[in-house]
Amino acid sequence: MTTPRKTRVAIVFGGRSTEHAISCVSAGAILGALDPDQYEVVPVGITRDGQWVLAGDDPSALAITDRKLPEITSASGASVVLAESELIVRDPVDGVSSLAGVDVVFPVLHGAYGEDGTIQGLLEMAGLPYVGANVFASAAAMDKEFTKKLAAVEGIPVGPYAVLRAGVSLSEADKERLGLPVFVKPSRAGSSHGITKVTDWADLDDAVATARQIDPKVLIEAAIVGREIECGVLESEAGGAPDASLLAEIHVGDNDWYDFETKYITGGGYDLPAGLPDEVTRQVQDYARRTFTALDCAGLARVDFFVTADHQIFLNEINTMPGMTPTSMFPLMWAATGLEYPKVVDRLVRTALRRGTGLH
Repeated sequence: MTTPRKTRVAIVFGGRSTEHAISCVSAGAILGALDPDQYEVVPVGITRDGQWVLAGDDPSALAITDRKLPEITSASGASVVLAESELIVRDPVDGVSSLAGVDVVFPVLHGAYGEDGTIQGLLEMAGLPYVGANVFASAAAMDKEFTKKLAAVEGIPVGPYAVLRAGVSLSEADKERLGLPVFVKPSRAGSSHGITKVTDWADLDDAVATARQIDPKVLIEAAIVGREIECGVLESEAGGAPDASLLAEIHVGDNDWYDFETKYITGGGYDLPAGLPDEVTRQVQDYARRTFTALDCAGLARVDFFVTADHQIFLNEINTMPGMTPTSMFPLMWAATGLEYPKVVDRLVRTALRRGTGLH
């Protein structure tokens, strides 16, 4: 009897964004979760300067060890070139070879050049099915301005904000409208990079300059006093409405927000499930599904909200390729809902294969 060919999954990770290391950690977790009897994994790392290399397949090499973050370098492996449905390996010793027949790509890239539609467009042109949102949805979700605009059109509440494009300063009218404190953040970034809490308008220019080191377009958000609530969303296996997970409440402790250190290094406190009234939980889950659909997402997303003391709900942001590390809330929420990490990863690959290529 002929042994069925395993599904070949190319995991692409690393990348040029400020979230390079977290992408590596996410990839290591996915490597460890894919069933080797069912899947043949091709790990492709992207260095910080954009080189593609054939990386090792040891998940432990991509973990955070003694607070040291993993990184892909040009020395990590032979160079790789993406062609139509193939990955071409250029090894200085063994020459050129082809990893023909890649069935699906799992682009576990967070932030710019990965979660913003960039690699999705490349994969569309190469004719390769891939996990996650398409070009438009990735770009719209990555840009917090357009996330808020699309959500608002669908009746999903968003808090007061202002957008500063390159060379533009915050007007006095907007200062009056937003009040203090405000959060200043890059419009297109993740993992809490470049965010400053401003409690005095005299500090605004420095905060904007910090954000513009990452993105010339800056978002100024009025502070919302409330609980930080997150919800995981998965594309339906049956092709219907997306599924929403149990909710998690994030506790930031002494910090002003859920920062990079708390997310990935020290680990933050959280309640899972969040202790919200049933009707508020259902409303947040409904808003999470509707945000997913409004942005035309696919595969997966983590949708974040603020819930005030009087149970008003405001959308914070949506991540179309959320962190998939062992401490990331997306897999933790689904595990609490009854879908363990390996089953989440398997479902993402299967729904991507079913969806195929093209606009979806």
